[in-house]
Order: sequence, then structure tokens, then C-alpha cells
Amino acid sequence: MKTLNTTLAVLVLASSSAAYAAVDFASFDSNGDGVISQQEAASNKQLMNIFDDLDTDGNGELSKEEFARVQ
Repeated sequence: MKTLNTTLAVLVLASSSAAYAAVDFASFDSNGDGVISQQEAASNKQLMNIFDDLDTDGNGELSKEEFARVQ
């Protein structure tokens, strides 16, 4: 069930033009350090809802590879 919920959330996130004018890693990585922190992700409620599922290594940050699962 968790996988289904994650998949649905990813689909909603990727298809929501209001939430994503352009799905772009750099637009969330506001400090340019190469990762999206939870603080940076907090600017988007939908991204925060699936943050833990995308953070596959559990380090509290999204790498470009982890974030690419949204696209």
C-alpha cells in the first residue's frame, strides 16, 4: 500500500502544473549544494509528503538521483 501511495503522490507531484511550473532540481536546491534538504523541500507541500519515500538512503537529503524518481 505504501508503494501505491508513493506512486500516486509522485504522479500528482509531476503532473501538477500549479506545484511544478518546471520540475527542476535546481529550483529546489536553493543554496546550490547539490542536494535538496528537508528545509528546501518544505517550500512544496507535495514534495514534503513524499520526501521520506524519495530519500532512499535515509540521510535527510535528496540527491539528484533520488529526486529524479519524481520525473
